[in-house]
Amino acid sequence: MKPIGTVRRAQVITTYGVGGMIAIDEASYIVAGLDSWKLNKQQRIIEPRLQSALRVAELYLPPSENSFHGAAVRRFPEMYSCQGGSCNLLQEHRRFGGGSACVCGGSLIPSRFVVACEDGHLDDFPYRAWVHRGSEDGWCDRALHLVSTGRSASLRSIEIICECGRKASMEGAFRRSELGRLGIKCRGGRPWLGSSHRMAGCTKPPRTMQRGSSAAWFGVVRSSLAIPPWSSELHQMIDERFDMLAGESDETIARMAEKAGWLKGNVTAQHVIDAVRRREQLTAGVDPDDDGQLDDTLKVAEYEQLCTPATDDEIEQNHDFECVPAVGDPPAPQIVQVMQVNRLREVRALQAFTRVEPPSPADAGGRRASLSIGQLDWLPAMEVRGEGVFIRLDPTRLQSWESSTPVRERAGRIVANHQKLLDRRASTTGRDAPMSEVTPRTLLIHTIAHLLINEWSLDSGYSASAMRERLYTTGEMAGFLIYTATSDSAGSLGGIVRQATSDRLGRTLASALSRAEWCSADPLCMEADAAGADSLNLAACHVCSLLPETSCEHNNTLLDRGLVVGWPGSPQSGFFSA
Repeated sequence: MKPIGTVRRAQVITTYGVGGMIAIDEASYIVAGLDSWKLNKQQRIIEPRLQSALRVAELYLPPSENSFHGAAVRRFPEMYSCQGGSCNLLQEHRRFGGGSACVCGGSLIPSRFVVACEDGHLDDFPYRAWVHRGSEDGWCDRALHLVSTGRSASLRSIEIICECGRKASMEGAFRRSELGRLGIKCRGGRPWLGSSHRMAGCTKPPRTMQRGSSAAWFGVVRSSLAIPPWSSELHQMIDERFDMLAGESDETIARMAEKAGWLKGNVTAQHVIDAVRRREQLTAGVDPDDDGQLDDTLKVAEYEQLCTPATDDEIEQNHDFECVPAVGDPPAPQIVQVMQVNRLREVRALQAFTRVEPPSPADAGGRRASLSIGQLDWLPAMEVRGEGVFIRLDPTRLQSWESSTPVRERAGRIVANHQKLLDRRASTTGRDAPMSEVTPRTLLIHTIAHLLINEWSLDSGYSASAMRERLYTTGEMAGFLIYTATSDSAGSLGGIVRQATSDRLGRTLASALSRAEWCSADPLCMEADAAGADSLNLAACHVCSLLPETSCEHNNTLLDRGLVVGWPGSPQSGFFSA
């Protein structure tokens, strides 16, 4: 079958994943469930830690464009209107005859409006119910017409007219509770799985949104770094045949290893046996109870590796991970360790998606929309390679700083707003809201990572959108990794690791802190009581601290440069004030 359009592989994970809508030419489609994809089984990605955490057996690259493999799509929305012709009909696409133009000569345009609920369901906007609202005679089945009066650019100028004589503009359709007030309920639509796979009994109120709205699809993407020992050559060899080796006796494993030609150099049969047993233990690991635990489980092991310089033997055996101390001492007493990550490999997998609201720790399990009709043992994923710099803060200074009264009071404003958000989200699910895990340490490390990324975008040859942060702030962890990670070799040009040397990092850090002391939006920025989405920022704006959203773990929230450099009333309370 000839492809109807193309997107980059990375977009199938991050932008146009399963359940996401995509416009191709004058039509609109929704990416179908994984059951409908035609995979190339040769393009498997192996990352044992991520596979174990997500409880899947396989990860596969999204299919590339050719006649044999591809991600399936379905037409959505089904409602189209005739524009530029004489009829202005508004009806299902199939009733126009299946072509790209109306019989009157007008172009067929997909509906701009859809409805979705917080449980991930999606449907066409209920135009017939909307135009007949309040009618004592109920709905009729006469033809609908969509007319734009052109009197203004507002929704008031878009009118739905029924041939029975009733009409209504789209004004008010986007109010949060408007559809529910009219008695319009969620029908549990899951068009990415097919028209027959509706979820009956959904009680969540439907919300109107633009077809291209960013709130129509939030991907739940999990990622992990390939770290020793799983990135070693021995483990990579075992990965290819692990299904055959798992559960076998030591003697059988040794015999198979010898037959496969693995016993060469310093590799012995016992090395292979130990590696297989370790992989078995990982596969049988405990399934995390929630999202936070899943991410923390992956990051704890990464943090330990990033804090530990690799030996010459480890560097030789690991082609996906190389972490060595930076040249020179750390440039500030608040920093105890700087590591050059000369090579890294990151794997990102699409686990699920949500609509209307982004994923939250307060979500019920049912809010995550499924990627397939049945339970599959694989997920789409991509791998990216790059380089980075890991910076660890002094834990003793950090503990003293975050226990001070001014710091706790200032950070507490963001923590309180975050708790309110969790409470609000949990109230819609009937669950008890989890306690916010945001701490002064979280805000500090996140903000300094943003400041350095903005500074390095001027010095390293990479734009801010080409860099990403990976934060380690839970428990005793106190560090962050800034790295480039792209699907080609452009992420490993050395521009970032060169910034890790003591003299370069010292100049960069001094410049970043100097810029953070004053923002062109001050005093409004620094003295703001709340800023950002859901009031989860304090002193942070697009001028001083925000990044492209693809670079940030928290969608540009949980930021405050006041905790870094101090704020009016307590100028010495910033972690780097000295």
